[in-house]
Amino acid sequence: MTPDTTFVETVIRSDRIIVALGLAAIAAIAWWWVVTGAGLGMTAASMSSWSLPPKTVLASVPRPWDFHYWMAMIAMWWVMMIAMMVPSATPMILLYARVARQGQDRAQIAAGPLPTGAFAVGYLAIWLAFSVFACMLQAAAENAGLLNTVLLWPAERWLAAAVLIAAGVYQLSPLKAVCLRHCRTPVQFLTAHWRTGTAGALRMGVDHGLYCLGCCWFLMALLFAGGIMNLVWIAGLAIYVLVEKLAPGGLWVARIGGSVLLAMGAYVLVGP
Repeated sequence: MTPDTTFVETVIRSDRIIVALGLAAIAAIAWWWVVTGAGLGMTAASMSSWSLPPKTVLASVPRPWDFHYWMAMIAMWWVMMIAMMVPSATPMILLYARVARQGQDRAQIAAGPLPTGAFAVGYLAIWLAFSVFACMLQAAAENAGLLNTVLLWPAERWLAAAVLIAAGVYQLSPLKAVCLRHCRTPVQFLTAHWRTGTAGALRMGVDHGLYCLGCCWFLMALLFAGGIMNLVWIAGLAIYVLVEKLAPGGLWVARIGGSVLLAMGAYVLVGP
């Protein structure tokens, strides 16, 4: 092994450590922000419930969706998505960092973790777009009286049931299976979508984010059924996504999860 080879391997290893620590820090900060209430003036614990649908204990308060409230809600959703999705995306990002660095010469090493950072930014940009869409749905639901504006819980049983059933159906759909397969096979994804340079890394992050969105967007929509800031659902969905993407038999996990969601939706719709 030559000194140059040893130097390159050392840089690659240190880059991956930097990336891993950075992702861990981002996820930790995001979870802290969610638990403390995401700037909404209430802790997430006070907006959490084990009931399905949650039993509303506070009346809605009219709340104008002005610019500042829009920004606060978008930030809330995006930070929540970062907390929930970064852990399951970490293996893909770390694999990209390893592959990207192994193919570079010494002149390119000066870029450091920048391409990997671009990959992560592209990925998170997709979830920012979803957060804007989720806010639009939230605003429409609040204006229609379907969502408690204080606790961010569903105000109607049929809304919770409809979201659960729709998510269950999607979990069993071919589109879900295709997107999940891409998320579970990072080597195949990188082989099929590889692009060089920082701009190429950004585009690859966007592509991966789109597959991840296709895989998980209806799972994230379940927050409209259980409570948008309900820690029980936030933590539960984060763990479920992690298992679905990384554990053996992920497609069966999705199918079982879909069947459970259908049963839960039926219970909420016709139960006591």
